[in-house]
Amino acid sequence: MEWVTITAATVEDAKTLALDQLGVAPEDADIEVLEEPKPGLFGRLRGEATVRARVRPTMVRDTGSRRERGGRNGERSGRSRGGDRRRQRNDDSRRGPRRSERDTASRDDARTDSRSDEGDNERDDERQSRRRADSPKVPATTVRDAATTFLEGLVAAAGLTATVESTVDGDDIEIAVRGDDLQMFVGARGATLTQVQDLTRVVSQRRLGDHDTRLRVDVGGYRERRREALGRFAMKVANDVMESGTPRILEPMNSADRKIVHDTLADVAGVVTHSEGDDPFRRVKVSKAPDA
Repeated sequence: MEWVTITAATVEDAKTLALDQLGVAPEDADIEVLEEPKPGLFGRLRGEATVRARVRPTMVRDTGSRRERGGRNGERSGRSRGGDRRRQRNDDSRRGPRRSERDTASRDDARTDSRSDEGDNERDDERQSRRRADSPKVPATTVRDAATTFLEGLVAAAGLTATVESTVDGDDIEIAVRGDDLQMFVGARGATLTQVQDLTRVVSQRRLGDHDTRLRVDVGGYRERRREALGRFAMKVANDVMESGTPRILEPMNSADRKIVHDTLADVAGVVTHSEGDDPFRRVKVSKAPDA
């Protein structure tokens, strides 16, 4: 994870600002004090405090013990891609696929894993699409206006000031809430932000009825910072896996974070990824490609 450097009047102020910028709780961050104010005359402090901080990376090594014990999790840890085990069970009595077919299947599985991690909301939209087919189409701009009004009211109710900006691209709506002291709407690892986004979607649906738009909410630039940090982290894990040949199982992530990892490593030669487990403990496994 990338370090951020913060300077403030006191060490505690610098730590607080660093946590706000990273959008995480103290227990989810590594913080180092680089410089402290020095005592001066009459007990006054001279200089400023400087700290550096980063989102604490967490990785779980795959010891292979689950493979030896067998069972559902053991079977999954032995796969190089999601779905390969299903094909293997069906093809036990037949000759295995050629290398080119195996590579194509692996890439297809990566795309399948990434799509499966786009979130429960999109899957819900698919299940409800037939029910909405006969309903009047709600313009994306109307959904945006309803969502913006709700978020502005939410911020005002908290006694804070912020600007709400939005972009609409077809049925995709991106809403960004910008301002100071918005950490309460982000929470540890963006957990509160996910709830705010879900609540905004529910409110717009109750006001306007079901609609086909895809709504995404960001607060204080947290999602962009998280995307960049996870992308760099995923590349580091991929390099470690290619050098050591040992698969890595990452910490449990929500669907949005898993998708970032899948998308980042989708075109990286030499590694493959797939998700395993059930929410909220579903995780991404990064393995060396069979032919790497």
